[in-house]
Amino acid sequence: MSWKSRALSPRSILPASAVLLVLVAGAAAHANKPVPFGDRVAAKGVADASADATATLDAADLDLRVGPGLEAYHRGTGEHAWSYQREGATALYLAMAGENAVVVWDDGLVTSVRPGDQQVRWHRAVPGMAEWLRGSGEPGPDRRTEEQRKQQATERAAAALRTVAQSTPWVAVVTPDLTMGFRDADGDLRYNSKPAGNCVYDPERTVATDFAVLIPRSCANSSGQPVSGGITGFRMDSTGWQLNAGPGASMKALDGRRVLISDGPIVAPRVFDTWAAAPEAACGSAAEPFAAVRPAGGCTADEDGSRAR
Repeated sequence: MSWKSRALSPRSILPASAVLLVLVAGAAAHANKPVPFGDRVAAKGVADASADATATLDAADLDLRVGPGLEAYHRGTGEHAWSYQREGATALYLAMAGENAVVVWDDGLVTSVRPGDQQVRWHRAVPGMAEWLRGSGEPGPDRRTEEQRKQQATERAAAALRTVAQSTPWVAVVTPDLTMGFRDADGDLRYNSKPAGNCVYDPERTVATDFAVLIPRSCANSSGQPVSGGITGFRMDSTGWQLNAGPGASMKALDGRRVLISDGPIVAPRVFDTWAAAPEAACGSAAEPFAAVRPAGGCTADEDGSRAR
């Protein structure tokens, strides 16, 4: 088999200057490529010009704040360490998930940032959250001042974002029409849930412990009158659960695992253990000797022989 050599014509050979021009143009286009999600990270306040502004810092030594982005300050000196902002968006609220900062933005995006080395770890969009933060479609927006709108958005962002520390740190985002759970390690979506029937989730009454997030539901009948709703519990390492509750039930975290549920004047308050995923037995109740969760601290016998906490 013979091979024929083929000479390149002058037109097929690019001059070295043209090759250089193509490379320079490509590099410039890459440098000016829009940054995904408008991320901008900038180090500031470096007293020593020879210091490395991108050096890894101890997250415990940083004071983190929001507005307009995520701002980090050295706790010891108050010096501005770095700033993370997103073009066209304003940070409303932050919470820690382990060593990482999770930020809610006014455009409905949730971002995880590693403060020590200023690394943006992941972004997740929550459908409908931006509209809920703004109060879109709700009565009376024309009567609110800009400051009132900002205050409402900040309060709702704080209610929406819940972090859980134990086992694998994870993040819950709660809005009236949708709740989503993300594993903080990689932003993986672990669940998403819409309230059933004519119900909505209530972010303001939601409670998080070190193990779970408990989200109450407000429900109405066909006439719009409030009816019994319920409480949905979510955990990352097991299936969730459903608790019966009236429309006005309130919850309060007692510690890192127990939640006190108060459900009106007729139903006695009860304690739910989010680690055991079971109710705590009341002292003196018939279920106490057989309960999966005994009363915290045990029960003591009164003089009349009854049992009390």
